[in-house]
Amino acid sequence: VPGDPAQHLRHVEKDVLIPKIMREKARERCSEQVEDFTKCCKDSGILMVIKCRKENSALKGCLTAYYNDPAFYEECKLEYLKEREEFRKTGIPAKKRLQKLPTSM
Repeated sequence: VPGDPAQHLRHVEKDVLIPKIMREKARERCSEQVEDFTKCCKDSGILMVIKCRKENSALKGCLTAYYNDPAFYEECKLEYLKEREEFRKTGIPAKKRLQKLPTSM
């Protein structure tokens, strides 16, 4: 809804907080490439810069595809807005809320 204050984003939200969610989600979705690159680095030691180019390129390609996807940005923005709205209602940050859930079961 245009002009809806619940949808308004401050610069820090647009430039820092939503990209942080995007990075976290993209790393989850590119977990295979993250794993391959991590394994290559562990196995290659000091030569990882040379030896892991293929894995690094695959990981960068996967992450960049998400970072440049407007639909993915929207998905992360909506997730952020939902968390923010919940925080404004409860005063409890999402991370603490999620940690507290299992103990009440």
